[in-house]
Amino acid sequence: MEEKRWYVVNTYSGHENKVKEKLEMRLESLNMQDYIFRVVVPEQTEIEVKDGVQKEKTKKLFPGYVLIEMIMSDEAWYVVRNTPGVTGFIGSSGKGAKPIPLSPIEADRILGQMGMSRLQLGTEINVGDKVKMISGPFSSMEGRIDFIDEENQRLKVIVDLFGQETTIEVELVQVEKI
Repeated sequence: MEEKRWYVVNTYSGHENKVKEKLEMRLESLNMQDYIFRVVVPEQTEIEVKDGVQKEKTKKLFPGYVLIEMIMSDEAWYVVRNTPGVTGFIGSSGKGAKPIPLSPIEADRILGQMGMSRLQLGTEINVGDKVKMISGPFSSMEGRIDFIDEENQRLKVIVDLFGQETTIEVELVQVEKI
C-alpha cells in the first residue's frame, strides 16, 4: 500500500473553505477515511491595525489551493477530483495521470507557516521511532527518538556522532520517519 503524502488541488478562488467542507463530507459518506486524512486551507492569521484598533485577519497563503493529506489510490483520486469546486490536482499532466505529491520539505514549509506539522505526534511519530534528518546541521543523519516535546514541536534524537551516542535536539519539521 502506498504511503500518505500531501497533494495540492486547485479550486475556484474564494471557494477553498467550501471545497474543504465538501471533501470532508464526501470522505465521511464514501468511507474514504483510510485514504484521505487531512484537508487544509493554507492560511495565516495576521494582526491588522486600523484606526488604532488591532484586528485579527485570516489571510490565505495560496488563494485557490487546498492541501490534502492522502494515499493516492484510484478511488481516492476520483473522489477528490470529482468534488464540486475542485478544478484539478497540481502536478498532474492531465489525461488521468496521477499527480506528484509535495516533497516532505515543501509540505513542512507550508504547514509550518500555519503552526502545523506533517507528522502527527503520538499517532505517526513516537519515542523509539527511527528518523532521518531532512534539514539543518544534521541533515541526512539517522537516529532514534528519545523524547518528544509536543508543545514546542521538538524532538530529542539519539544519533551516532563519531562513534559516540549523542542526543541532539531538532524541530519536528526537520525529520522524516524511516
